[in-house]
Amino acid sequence: MLSKLKVLVLDDHAYQCVLLKDMLEEAGFMHIETTLDAHDALERIQQDGHQLVLMDVDMPGMDGAQFIHELACRDLNPILAIITGCSRRMSNSIGLMAKERGFAVLGTFIKPVTPEQIGSLAVGLLRKPLSQPPAQPNACANPGRPLLDRRMLESALRDGSIHAWFQPKKSLVSGNIVGAEALVRWQHKDLGLMLPSSFLASLRAYDLDHELLLRMLDDGLKAYSIWRDQGHRIPISINLSASLLDLPQLPDELHAMVARLGVPASDVTFELLEDAMPTLAGQFHMGASRLRLKGFGLSQDDFGKGYSSMYSLISTPFTEVKIDRAFVNGAAADEVLTAALVASIQLGRQLGLQVTAEGVETLEDLQLLRRIGCDVAQGFLISAAVNVATFCELLAYEPNSYFTPLSPPH
Repeated sequence: MLSKLKVLVLDDHAYQCVLLKDMLEEAGFMHIETTLDAHDALERIQQDGHQLVLMDVDMPGMDGAQFIHELACRDLNPILAIITGCSRRMSNSIGLMAKERGFAVLGTFIKPVTPEQIGSLAVGLLRKPLSQPPAQPNACANPGRPLLDRRMLESALRDGSIHAWFQPKKSLVSGNIVGAEALVRWQHKDLGLMLPSSFLASLRAYDLDHELLLRMLDDGLKAYSIWRDQGHRIPISINLSASLLDLPQLPDELHAMVARLGVPASDVTFELLEDAMPTLAGQFHMGASRLRLKGFGLSQDDFGKGYSSMYSLISTPFTEVKIDRAFVNGAAADEVLTAALVASIQLGRQLGLQVTAEGVETLEDLQLLRRIGCDVAQGFLISAAVNVATFCELLAYEPNSYFTPLSPPH
């Protein structure tokens, strides 16, 4: 596989280009080009379709941030590896920017780069698809109509074509599955299984967040009942856009659904997404408080990423804090991310919250999280999101957990 990839090295120092090319060849890459100029790099990627780009950050004419911006504007989506002489904080910032723009980032490396680091890059590449659709809409494109038809989306929500898959959450103390996050998928009759990046923006553009929430909760409750019948108690987590807290009767509506199926409200946690805040003053805290008063768990999702995460965490009756994957993935090899993780976990524990780490993809990161006292982990290392039947197979290897006492929400 590595021998077939087209690789481009972008660095304004000729010696560094030669050095990186030699190490890449030793790691098994064969089709490697180098360039000293970011403008030239863009043209080459456009013409030749390079699948992997090793890029510097501090370059004359066009810096690394501008280069990533231009890649997105041209709808070019190579996998990136950031190799720079800048500070670790600067390289992390550029890496986070790239991920937010939808790029797969294999890692950030501080010069001088070693053959071992290039080898680890090659190993990481084998775990990634060769291309990924942008996770964010093209910021350079003119806004237009959603790509998908509203009636098609509404029909898929009604008939269950759009439905929940479930990603396991594992305890870092016992190693058991202690929860499941419901994640949306679309089993399209013509296109096959579609991931949320291909249709979620259209759902939101048509203001179908409420309908999606009800679909995901209904699927989650049915899955909970199936697992309970098999002797397992697996609490479920459902994403809830904070903008829906503008609906004053939402907590009552959600509680009625849970009560109808005989599921304890304490086994349902809503993960608040600060993608769009309520427009009515005070509605966020009113809605969040009422959800807790109904007995639901409440999670601060993507902690560390949102601008108001800290204030929201201390002013809202959360029972869980979920540390964003941007601070988890690769943390074992990054002292800055490790420091941020330690501080986040300590804060969560001091506030009496369950601390969950998202985006766990390597054994090294998992071992780090266990050492520094994180409670729960989820990510591809444990399992990707799967359908109900496959989740049942995962539970078949678990000890009977129906009567396992769980810590009540704080």
